[in-house]
Amino acid sequence: MVIFLYATIFTCIIIAINANIECGEIMKTIQMTLDDDLVAAVDKISQALSTNRSAFTRKALRDAINNYKREQLELKHKEGYLRYPVTPDEFIDWEDEQAWSNE
Repeated sequence: MVIFLYATIFTCIIIAINANIECGEIMKTIQMTLDDDLVAAVDKISQALSTNRSAFTRKALRDAINNYKREQLELKHKEGYLRYPVTPDEFIDWEDEQAWSNE
C-alpha cells in the first residue's frame, strides 16, 4: 500500500511538472475559490487580451506583489522622513543649482 501510494504521488508530480512548464519555468497547479462574477470578468478580459485564465492571473498576482512591495517602500520612506524631518536649511546649498530657463 505504501509503495502504491508513493508511486501514485510520484506519477502525479511528474505529470504536474510535465504539464506546467512554461517559458522554462516549472509551475505549480493550485486550486482557488473565486466568486462567479470574478471568474466571468477574468474570462472576458483574458479573451480580449488573447490570453488564458492562468496567464492573466499570474500577471495580476505579480502586479499585486509588486504594488505591495512599492507600498512598503513608500511607507518606509514616509516613516524615515517622520523620524528625521527635513530641516529648513537642508537643501540651501542646492538652491543656486536650480537654474530655470526663461526660454
